[in-house]
Amino acid sequence: MWRRGDYEISTDRSRLDVDAIHRFLSEEAYWSPGVSRDVVERSIEHSLNFGLYRGDDQAGFARVVTDHATFAWLADVFVLPSHRGGGLGKWLVETAVSHPALRGLRRWILATGDAHDLYARFGFRPAAGDARFMVLEAEAAPTMPHRAGDRAARASAAP
Repeated sequence: MWRRGDYEISTDRSRLDVDAIHRFLSEEAYWSPGVSRDVVERSIEHSLNFGLYRGDDQAGFARVVTDHATFAWLADVFVLPSHRGGGLGKWLVETAVSHPALRGLRRWILATGDAHDLYARFGFRPAAGDARFMVLEAEAAPTMPHRAGDRAARASAAP
């Protein structure tokens, strides 16, 4: 758990206010209008979640979809309007990208329509082909010996 003033961030899934998260994602977030509660619940179940709280009240949320080895997708980052303006969004992103379980990943990716400057502070840069997508790649990904015939598979492998 991380604390800053009256706020804290926790990865404890049992603390999440799924009603508040679903309400924001389905009614206010431009990236997920009308998303069903079932989809929100399944996305939470299969992600590393970061709940931002003031006391027991949900103030924000972010989740990371990851294999915990090479890749992470930062998604559904938000701070509720009544809690904005104090740098909580920056703190939420900082906490997610520096989480101990995610250190050493080769690639992070996210999509944003309006927060490019926020993510650029953490090293994300626009990805080729679509300005909404941004990527953060390790400066020196580990190299492993390989057979010559594997080049095509490696070149087309994602992430």
